[in-house]
Amino acid sequence: MNIDGLVAIDVHTHAEVSCRQPQDEVWQPYEAAANKYFKTGKRPTIAETVAYYRERRLGLVMFTVDCEHEIGARRISNEEVADAAAANSDIMMAFASIDPHKGRLGVREARDLIAAGVIRGFKFHPTLQGFFPNDRMAYPLYEVIAEHKLPAVFHSGHSGIGTGMPGGGGLRLKYSNPIHIDDVAVDFPDMTIIIAHPSWPWQDEALSICLHKPNVFIDLSGWSPKYFSPQLVQYANGPLKTKMLFGSDFPLIAPDRWIDDFKDAGFRPEVHQLILKENAVRALKLGGAG
Repeated sequence: MNIDGLVAIDVHTHAEVSCRQPQDEVWQPYEAAANKYFKTGKRPTIAETVAYYRERRLGLVMFTVDCEHEIGARRISNEEVADAAAANSDIMMAFASIDPHKGRLGVREARDLIAAGVIRGFKFHPTLQGFFPNDRMAYPLYEVIAEHKLPAVFHSGHSGIGTGMPGGGGLRLKYSNPIHIDDVAVDFPDMTIIIAHPSWPWQDEALSICLHKPNVFIDLSGWSPKYFSPQLVQYANGPLKTKMLFGSDFPLIAPDRWIDDFKDAGFRPEVHQLILKENAVRALKLGGAG
């Protein structure tokens, strides 16, 4: 990334609409429920998302979510996200998403993607993928990630996906209690772990893990900062000021709105640049300006 040219780095954006494959009808009820929950509308293509961020001089980390096992919806290919990042490397990084249920084939895919040279991390969504992060089933995949010293993002807390659907769309919130990530942080101390979102209703668990484990960060995506809990803001202003990352959850939350609300959410001026950009440079190992 051309770090000096960026206003901020958004570590949590979604590839929602493929430019290469039709939308999957199985996913449509989940998308409609999420639209209602987040009060959002038409989703942008990957290309439209990149253009949106380039116009605002924002860096972005983009990924899809592989929920083929739990939901049966076809994922957007990791290769499509990687190709977009390769073409826009001054502002964009690609993370891959591989469902741990894919076993050895998933491990093989991870190795192939890393070898291709564009994927810079991995995204897991325990609720959508139907697994506890500390399930040993996922450890062969973590071993590949740790071997290459890449970061891994884990969804945590409540999920807008499935909210309001009968039975929550069959999705179980228990998988996304961040306390299960603590085992992963212990067993893979060289793997940077990013706990995604304010982890309601388990916020204190996430703060404790992040405080206790040097390799754990928290991204602040999925909520407007004006709704953050007092203890989250308190820790961001104090002992975790170098461990908090700006993330929007775009297109569900617009970065413009997030940054505007952030300015008035009780964060001290001296932590603004840390959260918006500098902490991401360290967590993502971006080094100096490029």
